[in-house]
Amino acid sequence: MRTNIIITALCVGALWLTACTGSSKQEAEAESHEEHAHENPNTVTFSQEQIKTIGLTTGSIETKQLTAALKTNGLLRVPNQNKAIVNSLYNGVVKSLLVQPGNTVRKGQVIATIGNPAFAQSQSEYLAVMTRIRLAEQEVTRQRELTAGNAGALKNLQAAEAEYKTLQTQQSNLSQQLRMMGIEPASLSNGKLVSELAVRSPINGVVSEVGVQMGSYVDLTTPIADIVDNSQLHLDLFVYEKDLAKLRNGQVIHFTLTNNPGKEYDAEIFSLGSTFEGEAKAVSVHARVKGDKAGLIDGMSIIAIISLEKASVPAVPNDAIVNYQGQDFVFIVTDAHAEAEHHEGEEPHDHQEEKNGMTFEKIPVVRGTTDVGYTEITLLKDIPANAKIVVKGAFFVLAKMTNAGEAHAH
Repeated sequence: MRTNIIITALCVGALWLTACTGSSKQEAEAESHEEHAHENPNTVTFSQEQIKTIGLTTGSIETKQLTAALKTNGLLRVPNQNKAIVNSLYNGVVKSLLVQPGNTVRKGQVIATIGNPAFAQSQSEYLAVMTRIRLAEQEVTRQRELTAGNAGALKNLQAAEAEYKTLQTQQSNLSQQLRMMGIEPASLSNGKLVSELAVRSPINGVVSEVGVQMGSYVDLTTPIADIVDNSQLHLDLFVYEKDLAKLRNGQVIHFTLTNNPGKEYDAEIFSLGSTFEGEAKAVSVHARVKGDKAGLIDGMSIIAIISLEKASVPAVPNDAIVNYQGQDFVFIVTDAHAEAEHHEGEEPHDHQEEKNGMTFEKIPVVRGTTDVGYTEITLLKDIPANAKIVVKGAFFVLAKMTNAGEAHAH
């Protein structure tokens, strides 16, 4: 009887051990499966329902003819011949000021008037000389008549002609002075003298600064106004020696203002520098601004993109590239079944595919030229030939991958 009890106890114990062992084995397999699912932090799996919800689509790395570009900095400049500092050629007091900063002026337009009682002196001298010239001309005529009739000495005729020529020279000098003052000599014939001189703009342009006010005393060294003609506005770009060979006249430049990157302008290279600027081994490149120049001012800092030659390169849509912790990535499809069955824009039609979903792997890349919605890439890891990549929805793939990684870390 005792022997039967012992045997029964041993059998119950064996069954309990077997049950415990089976349970532990199942738990171990589950844990092993979970660990296997997270052993590669660079992969993530989406169900077909999730793929449809976020609108994720796949495509291929394409060969695109993109225009390479060179990024550089520079300044907006106006050539010196299109800038003017307006001065008065004569001393005087500002009697009227007809412009203010921002005004558009035309060449020859009066921008101020200067008054000085001494202005009348040159005009009086001119009128006096004109009177003497008329008398000298009459004297020359009289002496010629006397000489012709042997009634006068030849030396008297010569003296009269010399006086006449001297007065003509004085008249010519005074005429030039009056014209420089802005006075037309012919207008003085009626005896009216001008007490105020007009200061006129030497170029078309915009008044950038006014340096005087009403009643200011000005002389030859006093700038009355600064005028800038932006019609010939150009870029001064600084390009390093290694990139100079890539540039040529006629190349197109797209640029934005450093402080206002929202608007883009166009320019075209017209001159390449032949000397280095300072110690930076940079060469100055000049480009003429084309089209709209509104908002552009001499001296503004700009960021320019110089279009270079077109080249056939591996490229993906811009949205296919994501950046994480300073590194750029694309996602490739690694699930063999999904890769074979799922194509861009197609609806899932296989229950097994719907169950399996799609698995994606994160692949590091280096960005290159960006043009017409595509970006050149250089793969930093080998991938299978004809591998599918995520072309739309890459941001969501990255979000799920990073969230899963953080959850697994905890």
